[in-house]
Amino acid sequence: MNSKWWKAAGTRALKTMAQTFIATIGTSVVIEQVNWAVVFSASILAGILSLATSITGLPELDEHDIVRFDDDRSDGAPYYEEEEDE
Repeated sequence: MNSKWWKAAGTRALKTMAQTFIATIGTSVVIEQVNWAVVFSASILAGILSLATSITGLPELDEHDIVRFDDDRSDGAPYYEEEEDE
């Protein structure tokens, strides 16, 4: 997971947290009471789940930004394929 991945996943997680925050407040207003602990905990959980989901892939990134595993390496460590600037 390189810096491009972290930036894309972080942006996605923040958007998810904001959507959850607004939706939870909206739902709470209908009930006539906003439970701020629930609002914040649901928003944080949504962000964590978004990051976990992003591990499987991000459509914002192209195939050159994806982590690859090299079968020739004895330690099995991942390496990153990134386009070189020309």
